[in-house]
Parts: sequence; structure tokens; C-alpha cells
Amino acid sequence: MKKILLIIVIGLLFSCKKTHQPDVLPTDLNVKVAFDLANSGYTFSVLNITVRIKSLTSGRYLSLTTNDKGLGTFNDLPAGRYDVDVSYTISAADYTSITGIITTKPVVFNATEKNKLVNKDNNALLTLNLKTGAIGNWLVKQVYYAGSDRTLGALYRDQFIEIYNNTDETMYADSLYISEIWGRQSTTNTTFNLQANGQYDWTKSLNMTTANGDPNTDFIYAKTLCMIPGNGTTYPVKPGQSIVVAQTALNHKSPFTGTDGVTISVRNPELTVDLSKADFEAYYGSFVPRPLDSDIDNPLVPNVDVLSYTGTDMILDNTGRTGIAIFKVDKTQDVKNWPMYNEPSKTMPSSTARKYYQIPSRYIIDAMEIQPNVASSRLPKKLGADLDAGFAFVPKGAYTSQSVIRKTEKIENGRVILKDTNNSTEDFDFLDVALPRAFK
Repeated sequence: MKKILLIIVIGLLFSCKKTHQPDVLPTDLNVKVAFDLANSGYTFSVLNITVRIKSLTSGRYLSLTTNDKGLGTFNDLPAGRYDVDVSYTISAADYTSITGIITTKPVVFNATEKNKLVNKDNNALLTLNLKTGAIGNWLVKQVYYAGSDRTLGALYRDQFIEIYNNTDETMYADSLYISEIWGRQSTTNTTFNLQANGQYDWTKSLNMTTANGDPNTDFIYAKTLCMIPGNGTTYPVKPGQSIVVAQTALNHKSPFTGTDGVTISVRNPELTVDLSKADFEAYYGSFVPRPLDSDIDNPLVPNVDVLSYTGTDMILDNTGRTGIAIFKVDKTQDVKNWPMYNEPSKTMPSSTARKYYQIPSRYIIDAMEIQPNVASSRLPKKLGADLDAGFAFVPKGAYTSQSVIRKTEKIENGRVILKDTNNSTEDFDFLDVALPRAFK
């Protein structure tokens, strides 16, 4: 009898404990989709909008469509963390009819909630506010940030960024700004003020002002900032063509002599790229205190104008904690005089602490975010859904020769039109070996 009673008591203890573990029990996730159209004077239907979630534990996807109030429920989800995404396209004709704003291209709205914790104690209604950003005429086409093998390849000196003319007209690259975006780089560093989403709270930066907009949502911050030179018509780019900005515009497959007179070569040329025909070069050797021996200035390739930089060369974060934004401004703006701010540290920054250009989102033509290939190493998103609702990554990670590359949407009269939904998860694929001017 005592044994039976003991078993019953133990069973009750364990059952009671389980009922108080919100991270174990399955739960429902209620979502509401709405358009972020404050003071617009027009509305769009929220019926039959697809919401997709991905379990960060199993990798499994689920989807639903909303009712006429924009509501939907994912039932009996295993407790855990999920990525929640919405991408909704309105045809050009419908958008023009509803808004009176004439457009010839479909308009894409996005919303996202990354790393959402779902359990019994965290099951409040999740509202997803759909926002639209400009569908770019210039697009970030390819970013080779991973670099190649440290022993057999070219390390990181063969990195490049490729920008594409996605229109049917010749455009000029003159005065196109290219920025590597900046934000929180570590989930373990506790010395910074953070938003609820885990990203930097730039409102807490020294001397920050909100007079021109919300520092967290109306701006991005530049780790590096460079500009294509020219007088306005110096560098034409035809429809369906691109420009390549190389860290070092050399053929990295072949040996070359460094600035110290030592030959630099790779053991396996197949792992790296020929950048000798790049359109532009990010040359730092003329202004950094100790330039890299490998930073050779190719006289046949024009240099970009460097407004802001870090380190000793245009070295992209090869683990994937980065992103690229491109923009142009009108003659009323002097980008060099735009404000710069320290990171939002909890303590007073030193007088020599690095500052970052604050870039108004309204000028951004295209932006894409990159994250590490390992899910557990990913960081809170630096870009909002109005600029990029997702992120891209190379599956093998750093020093693998892989690049992220934008997908081909269609081909018209021989011209490749690249996919652009303002969601890099949907828009980008990867190449096993980076290749300038390639398509996927």
C-alpha cells in the first residue's frame, strides 16, 4: 500500500510540475495582419493574406491565410522560438486604383517578427504591420563576404559587392553611395542600451536628437560609407548590367607582389576570383596608418570615395553579421555633413570612440541584411521590414568561397530581371564559388 501511495504522490508531483512549464506545453499563436498606412486616407483588404512561420528548432514551416479582419491562428504549436513572416504583393493596377498613385510595377508589403518566443506565458496577439519600401531600380545583386580558404585560398582580400541596374533604361552610377550597415554584433555584450527586439537603442546615443525622426526606425547606421565618383554621366550602366566594387581589384587567382615586395599567391586558384576587371576599387592604402601589404592600388580601376571606414581595408564581416545599403541624394543634401553618433553604450563614450553616419531610410534605394549561417549565432535584425523583411546567408559560412546572389525573377527580351520583394530570405540564393556578373 505504501508503495502504491508513493507512486501516486510522485506522479502528482511530476504532473503538477509539467502544467507549470509554459515552455513545454503546446500553445496557439494568434496573429493579426494590418497595413501600416497611418493618415494615408486609403485602405487595402486584409483578407486571404498568407502568414508563414518557421520553427527555429525543427526548421518546419507552417502557413495560414487571414480572415477579413486580418486574423488567423496557428493551433497547438510546440513551445519554442519561431520566425514569422508576411510578404504581400498588390498589383500595379490595384495599387493605382486604390491609392491614385500611378505605378507600373507591383507593390510589395512586408512584415516580420524574428525569433518570436511562443509558449503559454507568451501567447498575446501578435500584430504584423505591413510596410512597403521602394522597389529598387538599383539592386544589391551579389555580396561576397565569406572570403576563401585561409590556407588554400585568398582569405578575405578577394571580397566584393555587386550592384545591378534592374530597369530597362541606362542609369548612371555616379554619386551612388554604398554602405555596410552597423548594429549589435554580439548577443553576450551587455554594455549597450537595447530595444525590446534586442537591437541597439540608438535613442540612447550621446547627443542623439529625435527632431528629424525616430533614431531606431527612420534611420540606419553605417559601419563604412563610400561613394561612386563621377560628374553625373561618367559611369553609365546599361539595363541588365552591373558594377563590381572590389576590396582589391586584382586577379586573386594569380600571384602578385605586395607593397612589401613579397609575392602573394594562393594554392588553389579555383577557390577565389579574378577581380582585375572590377569597375571600382575600395583602396585604403593612401589614408590608413598601416595599410595591408595586399592592398594594391590597381591604376586601371577607379577608386571609390571613402567617407567612413573601419580597419585597414573594405573587409566585410565574413561570419555574416552585416548588410549592405545603397542610396542616392538630391542636391539639397551634403552627406559628408550628416550627423554621426556613438554606439548607445551604457557608459559615457570616450572622446575618441568611433561614430557612425546616420542615414535617413527615405533615401535608401535598396538594402539587404546578412546573418550567420548558424541559427544560434544570429543577431537581432538591423533592418526593419520596410527595408528588408528577411536576411540572406551562405550555408557553409566563413572562408568557403560562397556568396549570396539575388535570384532571377524573369527574362524579358534577353534582359534578366532580378527578384525584389524587400525580403532577402525570398530574394537571395547563393553561389558555391563567388563569380562577378553571374546569375542564379
